[in-house]
Order: sequence, then structure tokens, then C-alpha cells
Amino acid sequence: MKGSCHESFDGLIAAIRSIIMRTVTILPRFGWGWISVVFSLLIVVVALLTLHHVLHDIDVGKVVSALRSQQRGAIGTAVAFVIAGYITLTFYDVFALRTIGHRAVPFEVAAIASFTSYTIGHALGAATLTGGAVRLRIYSVWGLRVSDIAKIAFITGMTFWLGNALVLGGALSYAPQAASVVDQLPTWMNRSIGLLALCGVAVYLLWLMPRRRVVGFSHWRITLPKARFTLVQIGIGATDLTLVTLAIYTLLPSSPPVAFVTVLVVFLGATLVGTVSHVPGNLGVIEAAMLIGLPQFETEGLLASLLMFRLLYFVIPLGFAMLVLALRELGLVARPTANSQRP
Repeated sequence: MKGSCHESFDGLIAAIRSIIMRTVTILPRFGWGWISVVFSLLIVVVALLTLHHVLHDIDVGKVVSALRSQQRGAIGTAVAFVIAGYITLTFYDVFALRTIGHRAVPFEVAAIASFTSYTIGHALGAATLTGGAVRLRIYSVWGLRVSDIAKIAFITGMTFWLGNALVLGGALSYAPQAASVVDQLPTWMNRSIGLLALCGVAVYLLWLMPRRRVVGFSHWRITLPKARFTLVQIGIGATDLTLVTLAIYTLLPSSPPVAFVTVLVVFLGATLVGTVSHVPGNLGVIEAAMLIGLPQFETEGLLASLLMFRLLYFVIPLGFAMLVLALRELGLVARPTANSQRP
């Protein structure tokens, strides 16, 4: 099965390239304002084509068996990495709040806002809007306005992109062949992309050094953190991305062995594409990239690992985030009643 799968892979790539070229040709007729929507749909189509290509003759029984045979130790370690990742994620909002001057917001409030907005936003898709709505609901109690929420979204987005540029850029520079399996680009080109990302981080830090930089206008103005604090920001993003990759790496089949940097390149590349496309939960994008990018694993065993990861990192946290948000809303409703009963 694996041999025939890879023999026809070139045909799949040719079909995908044909779809992309036709899309680029047709898009101007509808106006470039639709480019984001079309790009998102294109990624979904490519992911679905890839999954159909890889999984059309999969043995479901083997997938179920592989799920049942997952070692408890590996699952426990993955859970620890997931929890550590979500704890690190809370510092996205903490850093953003300090950057825009709202230091009075308690850490626990920032933690709840970060966790719920990220988890719910990425599950629903269009995380900037959906996650922003959750943040506004939580932070409005502390006097933050829509413009403040937009600033937080900008700073947290910068944290993600800077962390990604460092981690993925470094991994691509070190192991460009891992990305070539998926994107079919020459290794020298992937290494160049990685080095360019690292150079971008360095140039940004140098740009921050002479004086405080301000972006935006009117109520949307943001004073960017100094270079040394930006290093902290990059560290937050890099730690978050490394922890989530460690979680999925721990769940992979034990045989054959695969280098962590290979998984890092494939997984973070898929996450990046999924984030740009606003696909809910990166659904299908991560699976397609991992199944193509890690051909050394048996398809059923790898799919079982991916399903377990999605359960631990997306499904369970989403349920917990909904519960936390519901309990908070109930607390807000009950608070006026409790206050009115006081003598």
C-alpha cells in the first residue's frame, strides 16, 4: 500500500499545482478582496485531496488497534507537554497586556482570557475575530475597549510569528529536506527560506534598538517593546511551539525512529499554513502534512497518533474552555444577586 501511495504522489502534486494555477488565473475576475477566502478554500481542498489520496484504502481496524495499543506512559508525557504548552500560552496575553499598559489586569484573568480565546477561536476558525470576541467579553470588565483587544491580538500575533520564525526558520536551515518531502521544493530553497526567516528576526531586533518604535495611529497606536523585551516575547512563542511539537512527537510510533527536527519542520509548517488559512483547528491540514511528510511510518499507526494528539490538544481543551467560560458567566450573573442580598 505504501509503495503504490508514493508512486502516485507525483500525480497528486501535479493535480494540486493545476488547481493552484487555475485559481490564480480566475481570481482577478472576482476581485482580489476574495483572495483570503479563496486561499482558505484552496488549502482545504488540497488537504482533502491529500487525505483522500493517502487514506483511500486504509485499514480502519488497524487504526483502532493502534489507538488501543498507545502506551500510557507516552500519553501521560504528551498530556504533560500539552498542559505546559497551555500554561506558556497564558503568557501571550500577559506580555500583551504589559505592552499596551494594562498591568492592573490580574494574571488569572489574563490566563483565562488567553486559554479560552485561543482554544475556542482556533476551534471555530477565524481566530482573530472569534477569539477577539471572547477576549472582549472577559477584559471589558476591566475597562478594556475594542481598540485594546485589537492591540492584544496584534501583540499575541507577533509573539506567534516571531516564535515561528525563530523555531521553524532554524529547523528549516538545519533540515530543509524534511520540508521538501511536503512542499516539493529543492532543499536549497527551503534552507534559504529558513535563513531568510532568521534574518528577518535579526533585522527586526536591530530595528528596535535605536529607540522606542510606535506603529498604528490614533487609538490604535502601539509602542512596541524594546529589543530585550522582544527577546522575551520570542522566547514565549518559541517555547509554546516547541512544547506542542514535543506533545505530538511523544505520541508517534516508536519504530522507526525519526529525528525531532524533522517532525518540527513538518508539524510547524502545517500549523503555519492552517493558521494563515483560518481552517478551524487546522483540521485536515496537520493530518495531511504529517501523513505525507513522515512516510517512514505505517499509515494506520501514524493516523492513530494524530487522532490521539487532536483529542489531547484540541478536543479536551475545547470542552474545558467552554466549561470555564460558562462557569465565569454564571459567576457574573450570580454576583449582582449576592450583592443585593447583603444587609
